[in-house]
Amino acid sequence: MPRYYPKKDQRVPRYRRHARIRVRVSGTPGRPRLCVFRSSNEIYAQVIDDLKGHTLAAASSIEETLRSTNGSQANKTARAALVGALLAQRAREKGIEKVVFDRGGYQYHGRVKALAEAARKAGLSF
Repeated sequence: MPRYYPKKDQRVPRYRRHARIRVRVSGTPGRPRLCVFRSSNEIYAQVIDDLKGHTLAAASSIEETLRSTNGSQANKTARAALVGALLAQRAREKGIEKVVFDRGGYQYHGRVKALAEAARKAGLSF
């Protein structure tokens, strides 16, 4: 994480919130970290083992599998829920049942909340 932030950069508060969260939240092999990144149009999620520095499972709203199903016509919150369900399915295929949720400095609201609830519904526990 860079130490100098331009004065007018709107991402600075989110970077600082995320840094505070990451002090407490860390992924282990037994309980990896579910990390969320939200851009203005898309949403991305990964299950990460921080000790090894490996991504164990990932899903995003730009994937063809989600675009081919009604995901391209759904609103952003509905697409986030599809991403959460797909990520949970991929994680469970690899034997991951429990994760630690890292909201990435975003509010637990809207798309981030929809992704988390869909992942819980699909079988991940956090």
